[in-house]
Amino acid sequence: MIKEDQGIVTGLIAGFYDVQTSTDTIRTRARGVFRKNNLKPAVGDHVKIQIDDQGTSYLVAVLPRQNLIGRPAVANVTQILLVMSAVQPDFSLQLLDRFLTYFSWKNIAVSIFLSKSDLVGISDLDKIQENLNYYQEVGYKVYFSKKEVASNLPNDIGSQQIWTLAGQSGAGKSTLINSLKSGLHQETGIISNSLNRGKHTTRTVNLFSLGKGYLADTPGFSAIDLTPIKINELCNYFIEFRRASKFCKFRGCQHLNEPKCRVKELVETGEIKKSRYDDYLLLRKEIENGKLPEYLK
Repeated sequence: MIKEDQGIVTGLIAGFYDVQTSTDTIRTRARGVFRKNNLKPAVGDHVKIQIDDQGTSYLVAVLPRQNLIGRPAVANVTQILLVMSAVQPDFSLQLLDRFLTYFSWKNIAVSIFLSKSDLVGISDLDKIQENLNYYQEVGYKVYFSKKEVASNLPNDIGSQQIWTLAGQSGAGKSTLINSLKSGLHQETGIISNSLNRGKHTTRTVNLFSLGKGYLADTPGFSAIDLTPIKINELCNYFIEFRRASKFCKFRGCQHLNEPKCRVKELVETGEIKKSRYDDYLLLRKEIENGKLPEYLK
């Protein structure tokens, strides 16, 4: 007699899949049909499994995905916890806007965590916090300390939600996850001074139970490619631009040289951060050129 069950893939190891069902974690193999159809189940996938009388189990079906991001990939991501370091590597608004644009394009919500704030001087920290206050004002949740993450994140992760850590290599993702889940002891890396970034220390993806859902650790998204974005849609992925564009004179305004552009008016008054607008223009050029900027290669 074959028993069927459903669950979430929480880990991959040496060709096996760990599937969390409502009652247990089951290590299983995928049927050969997946290889034949060039389909690989990913961490975060909702799947069907079958278990025979001898206790042998097989992963037999992957249920429809909401999304698939990263490399190695995580499926069905509800929200990104974007780790941005204050120093080592240095805080970068340009990189922050790049991440936010990418995940907005993927239609995945983002919260921001400022790591390593204890390693930077007070005046530099004040400037970083002032910048991040703007992102709070336009709608992003910002955690300013590890203590704040530990206190709030388990309550912020809803039932069966999958939150994924993302951020530049060396920003402190593994250090953060160690502080959230005792006993994980994720390997942490040393920063390369010449590159101002760390080596990838996370080579696989695992889901860890946190709050009512899961948290995933992933390798750093250090070279996000935005060139597939349609250039006339880019402005929609800046959330404050999207709101303001309702009041532009022309429908489909690209916020460049059009008259009575509400976005440009708000940039002039300082209600939209000028660095956000400047980064928008840089990303437009990148999409037009069709290649990653040199600093990401």
